[in-house]
Amino acid sequence: MKYRRIFTIVIDSFGIGAMDNAAEYGDTGCDTFGHIADKIPEIKIPHLIHMGLTQLHPAPVLTSPQPSDRIGKYARLNEKSNGKDTMTGHWEMMGLEIKTPFQTFTDTGFPKELIEALEKETGHRVIGNKAASGTEILDELAEEEIKTGAMIVYTSSDSVLQICGNEETFGLDELYRCCKIARELTMKPEWKVGRVIARPYVGKKKGEFKRTANRHDYALKPYGKTAMDALKEAGFDVISIGKIRDIFDGEGITQAIRSKSSVQGMEQTIECLDQDFTGLCFTNLVDFDALWGHRRNPEGYGHEIEKFDKGLGALMDELREDDLLILTADHGNDPTYTGTDHTREYVPFVAYSKKMKETGAIENQDTFGVIGATIAENFGVEMPEGTIGKSILKDLK
Repeated sequence: MKYRRIFTIVIDSFGIGAMDNAAEYGDTGCDTFGHIADKIPEIKIPHLIHMGLTQLHPAPVLTSPQPSDRIGKYARLNEKSNGKDTMTGHWEMMGLEIKTPFQTFTDTGFPKELIEALEKETGHRVIGNKAASGTEILDELAEEEIKTGAMIVYTSSDSVLQICGNEETFGLDELYRCCKIARELTMKPEWKVGRVIARPYVGKKKGEFKRTANRHDYALKPYGKTAMDALKEAGFDVISIGKIRDIFDGEGITQAIRSKSSVQGMEQTIECLDQDFTGLCFTNLVDFDALWGHRRNPEGYGHEIEKFDKGLGALMDELREDDLLILTADHGNDPTYTGTDHTREYVPFVAYSKKMKETGAIENQDTFGVIGATIAENFGVEMPEGTIGKSILKDLK
């Protein structure tokens, strides 16, 4: 065992440039990090730069000083799977290739038959049933929901069915009950979405509505065993932070920690440094995507990166000699691009350990699956049958 603990942090949607097939997804010219740098050249991310981010993706417009040396190993990862959503990206990291994209209902809304079944099973009239921004649909329909007891159902460009519920008038328990029913209904192949998401909110009138941190995802179980399952079955710890537990529906996880924000997610990851465990700590930091990418707010995204970088510095200081840190992303979400959808981008692989003797570039990789394969090899476990990705542990020395 080379490293006793591996901390893998997903900076949700932090893409580093359009993949070769981005045009097939309508994403020609997208570049999440590059376009944020163009918009905010004064952005302060000294630790990401020191680890090698700007060697992996040059950003000559940045005014931050460039150190003479880099302390990390870095590569660009290609997504092999067909898609550009959260579940596809995370599942591929842990070895599963998605060949058939999850069902989406962006242009049409959900079928009449599904809506009628949902109304019958939940006892609530459905309003909305379209692709929408979560904040905008609250301004449009939340007052009606509060007044009539109806239920806001909407989707996005992702494979999701989302249900809003006011925490005071609809109630969290009732919202979760309705989402469980929706999850059961959407297991039918023609309606199968990757996730059903409970979207609770507070407020009484337009302009005051605010989503709360009591979101809950009801995800499909991975279709096969992942690197996380292999670790758990071999007796290693697999700690999830943020929405990792929801993305994998709890599979392959020994301890799940929920986060209310990306800042808290980093704080929780730093707190895990004090835990005496052997295995993987797997963190997702969602605010980059949910608060700034989809809302096409490059300034907000940039400030979120700055907050992350500050936390990154604190985490790096506390790493033990036999810890390995891996930073990556699950897809892109260029906040300067048209629309509100994710973008088909390469993602970073940036690794650091205090015991590394070599730094610099690693050969670019053809799948996110190298992450799971590398973690598995480190702990001496076999990747499950049917998984993808080859280990690059030999390059992290």
